[in-house]
Amino acid sequence: MSKTKTTRYDVAEHLRTPKEMAAYLEACLEEANGDAAFIAKALGDIARAKGMAQVARDAGLSRESLYKALSGERSPGFDTILKVMAALGLKLHAEASHG
Repeated sequence: MSKTKTTRYDVAEHLRTPKEMAAYLEACLEEANGDAAFIAKALGDIARAKGMAQVARDAGLSRESLYKALSGERSPGFDTILKVMAALGLKLHAEASHG
């Protein structure tokens, strides 16, 4: 019997267009339940898809601090989130809740 070789699923490999990146972030925002680290991790997935070094340069951050900020292990500052979103070409927008 041969062994099946599996690899870890990496969502970053499937985020190819700005539209896919925005849709992924939108879905994560809906699922986050106020967990800022979860959103940071989603931004990290998008940044990896786009290229961490380039995103770090565009955001004015070192690659190491970008990795740390978007690891999902902590909540980065809102200024970092805004810089990363701008570097990713994503815009934050508000909409009235239906409540």
